[in-house]
Amino acid sequence: MHELPFVQSILAITLEHAERVGAQRVLALNLVIGEMASIVDDSVQFYWDILSKDTIAEGATLNFRRVPARFRCWDCGTEYSPDGQTLACPTCGSVRVMLVQGDEFRLESIDVE
Repeated sequence: MHELPFVQSILAITLEHAERVGAQRVLALNLVIGEMASIVDDSVQFYWDILSKDTIAEGATLNFRRVPARFRCWDCGTEYSPDGQTLACPTCGSVRVMLVQGDEFRLESIDVE
């Protein structure tokens, strides 16, 4: 359910940009979603299908590109991808880490006709 406001925003942005360039129809949206963003592709698609109905974006293809998570250790500076077992730094073992990539959810581009 938390995808609904995101999809509403994406639709508003899409329609605004499509109108600005005089598009007749929106063909596709290219979305970037980080591994840690807890966004479900099927939920985005479900809300998109409902919200875009009767707009020039109805029927547009949603292309999802997933971005893997990357962390940086506060103690030793190592940047790494988690192994799925732990978020601890593989170099020094510290759990004082910050997410530097992988929480994205953005509209990268729009294909229009």
